[in-house]
Amino acid sequence: MLASCCPSLITPSNLEMYHHVRLIELVLYNLIFFFGAVFNALALWVFFCKIKKWTETKVYVINLVFADCFVICTLPSMSYLLWSKSTRNELCQFIEAIYIINMIVSIYIVSLISIDRYIAIKHPLKARTFRSPSKAALLCGLLWVSVIIGTTLSLWQRHAALCFQKDSTTPTTLSLLSIFFAFTLPLAILTFCSTEVIRNLKRHLNTNSPEEKSIQKSIHIIYANLIVFLVCFLPANCSLLLKVKASIPICACLANSNCCLDAFCYYFAAKEFQEFPSVFPTCISMRFKMNQSQESQPPTDQRLRVPISPFSFVECCQSS
Repeated sequence: MLASCCPSLITPSNLEMYHHVRLIELVLYNLIFFFGAVFNALALWVFFCKIKKWTETKVYVINLVFADCFVICTLPSMSYLLWSKSTRNELCQFIEAIYIINMIVSIYIVSLISIDRYIAIKHPLKARTFRSPSKAALLCGLLWVSVIIGTTLSLWQRHAALCFQKDSTTPTTLSLLSIFFAFTLPLAILTFCSTEVIRNLKRHLNTNSPEEKSIQKSIHIIYANLIVFLVCFLPANCSLLLKVKASIPICACLANSNCCLDAFCYYFAAKEFQEFPSVFPTCISMRFKMNQSQESQPPTDQRLRVPISPFSFVECCQSS
């Protein structure tokens, strides 16, 4: 798991990398630290001070912001340890653990947000059973615990001389499994959920509805989230998989920049959707009562029987 989520890990042959490459890496990490701290601080301020209602989205995004903040806090130390070729002492192992745990949590919370959005849009009636702020908090708690346990066990089994150095004794099968669980699986979840939500929303773009502009913006936000994930993590994992050592430092910086872009993307996502899960119970209740009324009083014209569609939930929430 360590190699896949931490593309900064270096192999012994990478230790002789050109001095200017490490200098660029040091500068980039400090820039990411500065902008990431600013963006995530603003995101925390928005979600704690401006959005009072606790919803599923708020629970997930706050956990995401905290995970990204912890990753950002490790970047200056990581850049120094890579620069100085530090040995893997207790401090190094602690920084490695903080970095890896929070990077994995960040990736999986993005996946949970996409699943939550998929359920709300695609299956609005079932969503009342599966979605609630308490259940979102429980999922996040289980995620934190499982990642902490898994990462701790993984770090205990590593044998490396230098800090953030790849363990050359790790079997190829384990390396592939780590890439699968740290990148491929979350990417598959994010791609599937995003594609299904976009397909569902696009069906209503040409209906001349007053919400068409809002729908288009929502689609753009979902596309942006997917593209950010791909741009940040795909090059790093491809470099690790293909063992392109020269590109690993730059790809690592790109992957870590995701901590800045997460706060940026989900701030606009929350602003656009206006936290529509917060009015979810009211919307579902209204649509359910309408459906019951239609079933108990058969209309004279079958064309008047309007089934509940996934998008009717969005329309209800937007009109609220």
